[in-house]
Amino acid sequence: MSPGYALTMMRLEPREHGVRWMTGRLTSRIAPRPLDVVVRRLRAVAALSHAEVELLRSLGERRERRIAGEEVVSEGAPISRPLFITSGWACRQRVLPDGRRQIFNILVPGDGIGLTLRTGSELSGLHALTALEVVDAQPVLDAVNAGRAPGVARALAVLEPMEHKLLLDHIVRLGRQTAYERVAHFLLELQGRLQVAGLGDSQRFPLPLTQEIMADALGLSIVHVNRTLQQLRREKLIELRSGVTILLERELLASIADYRPAEPRATSAASGVAASLEGSGAPA
Repeated sequence: MSPGYALTMMRLEPREHGVRWMTGRLTSRIAPRPLDVVVRRLRAVAALSHAEVELLRSLGERRERRIAGEEVVSEGAPISRPLFITSGWACRQRVLPDGRRQIFNILVPGDGIGLTLRTGSELSGLHALTALEVVDAQPVLDAVNAGRAPGVARALAVLEPMEHKLLLDHIVRLGRQTAYERVAHFLLELQGRLQVAGLGDSQRFPLPLTQEIMADALGLSIVHVNRTLQQLRREKLIELRSGVTILLERELLASIADYRPAEPRATSAASGVAASLEGSGAPA
């Protein structure tokens, strides 16, 4: 079993620290703790105590696997237990009676599901886009509600408005941006989120999404997505290699797409992840 998505998609090249790039393929040393991706995600926005880190890592015994295409949460179902994604990608979506699908957002390793205090029913369906691994996060939410995990509580308080901003960005993408701008913005957003989770760097990141999925997320046809990606490649703004996307001209892409990162302190947080994890006795 692979503990992280990036390891399931690409050839492994062991190295003592960090990420290594070989012939255009994203490679990473295997992390022994599957919850480290969640620790990185939360530590990117708030400091966590040693006890909170150990609480998060203890969730590794509560892992569940889902296959690609499986429904994780049904639209209209009562909101039940919270989850963290430790491996794989998922999406929130709604499917029309004739089969057309709108994807509202993409969920990547480190993201949480149902971690707010909102009650009622799920507003959209949640489906696995790839092989997915999740953990039951109820013990963490219980600790937050009991006041025993103030660092996690701060992190969740920061992440909730950030998710709201991502949704607003998506509305602008669909309503006002051209196909060229939409694809550029979408790629930049994924790069930033994956870098914070320790699954990429400022240029390279794994992209296991089919063009059909991208089309359903961006409100475009598959043909239009393909043409736009080819245009970005011809203009030497991106490269696509063996499941890895490389942003060759990140600043130019950001200018084209009017991209404004949703991640607070993303750059400093990403660069400090290794030191933070080593300080708690874990490898980066």
